[in-house]
Amino acid sequence: MVKWKLVYTKQAHKDAKKLYSSGLKPKALKLLKILEKNPYQTPPPFERLVGDLKGAVSRRINIQHRLVYQILEEEKIVKVIRMWTHYE
Repeated sequence: MVKWKLVYTKQAHKDAKKLYSSGLKPKALKLLKILEKNPYQTPPPFERLVGDLKGAVSRRINIQHRLVYQILEEEKIVKVIRMWTHYE
C-alpha cells in the first residue's frame, strides 16, 4: 500500500500550534494519519471546496475548525493548507 507524503504550508504550521494549545491535537493527528493512508477515505466525510479554495478538500476537526488540504495525485502528496477555522 502506498503511503502518501504530507507537506505543510507555513499557515498550517501556525495553525498546528493553535490546535495543540486548544486540546484538539489528538483529533487532528487522527485525521492526518487517515490522510497519510488514503486521503479519499470515508468516514470521516470530506467536502470539496469551491471559490478561493477550489481544488482543495476539507474535513472537520470539530464543529468550528477544519483541516483543509490539496491532493496532488501524481506525486502522492497531501498538501495541508489550514488546520484551524477558515472563517478568520
